[in-house]
Amino acid sequence: MRILDRYLVKQFLPFFLIAVSMFVLLICLIDLFANLTKYLNYEVPFIQILMVSIYFFPKALSYALPISLLFAAAYVLGDLYARNELTSVFSSGIPFWRFCLPLLVIGLLASVFMFLFQDNVVIHTLKKKNELSRALLHQSRTENNSDVVIKAKNGQVIYSVDYYDVRSKVLNGLSIIEQDKNGNFVSLIRSPRATWDGESWQLSNALIYEWEDGFLRVNPLTLTNEYRENPDIFRRNAVEVDDLPARDTAFLVQDLKAAGLPFIGALAEFHHRFSFSTVSFVIMILSISMGGRFKKNILLMSLATSLVSAVVFYVMEMICMMMAKLGYIPPAVGAWFPILFFTVTGVFLLQSAKT
Repeated sequence: MRILDRYLVKQFLPFFLIAVSMFVLLICLIDLFANLTKYLNYEVPFIQILMVSIYFFPKALSYALPISLLFAAAYVLGDLYARNELTSVFSSGIPFWRFCLPLLVIGLLASVFMFLFQDNVVIHTLKKKNELSRALLHQSRTENNSDVVIKAKNGQVIYSVDYYDVRSKVLNGLSIIEQDKNGNFVSLIRSPRATWDGESWQLSNALIYEWEDGFLRVNPLTLTNEYRENPDIFRRNAVEVDDLPARDTAFLVQDLKAAGLPFIGALAEFHHRFSFSTVSFVIMILSISMGGRFKKNILLMSLATSLVSAVVFYVMEMICMMMAKLGYIPPAVGAWFPILFFTVTGVFLLQSAKT
């Protein structure tokens, strides 16, 4: 079997390298031509356009890897069957799943690589690509927030901010409403400006409205370091989940929960970050499970069934993620159900494959 393992890998790798090169080039060209007219209108130098494409290369590779594995595996198995080499394997009593084990190992390693590559390379280079592209096309993006409402301490403290300046960490037009556990009004604090000193918010010229002897009275607020909410929660609505590694995405979910903001979408994306990295392994299972099942037009049928399976997988994944973000199903279910469904289906097909 070691000889067969080496032989299968030797047959697989050249086709995979050709496929991944072609798909990466195709994806990069699609991205380039999507903005080429804008680059020409702004007379962007060629070297800058090249830098944008270079920064986009890792993302293109992450897109191309699963589909390249699918095509390479389907083509190699179809070619082996067309040349009756799989028939020799079947006649020797070797199970088809065992013969394809090297491809499954490659798919598993590709999934591990996909997660690490996405988390450590793709996110950072794609962010640089987007920043450079926006600069070349004179597109501005601000992290400052207007009309921010944040809940803290299980909803007992509500912050309302007219405008948050991210760079200087200043809250302008701040109102703080405090409630008791039953939701009854306790006090209202108004401050035209609050500055973060590294540990707490320092309120300037703050006034506090609270009940005294049955009357709502207003008094100057003495200096306090009671309000310690992290400044990041006031700008999280400007943060894109796609720009964050998995660890920071988990912190984002925690911040949204603490602020009383919607976090279901971010939580679904957090689970999807892990589930999507397993696509390479699932696609490999699907592609090899189709091998050896057709007597005519083997290559065409193998590619067609693999493509149909991949399309169904991505459509199911899209629907499940949409339902998860809308709250119809749990985020973990939305992210992992397509993976589990197609993994079980692929394993069943492999076990029932001809030997």
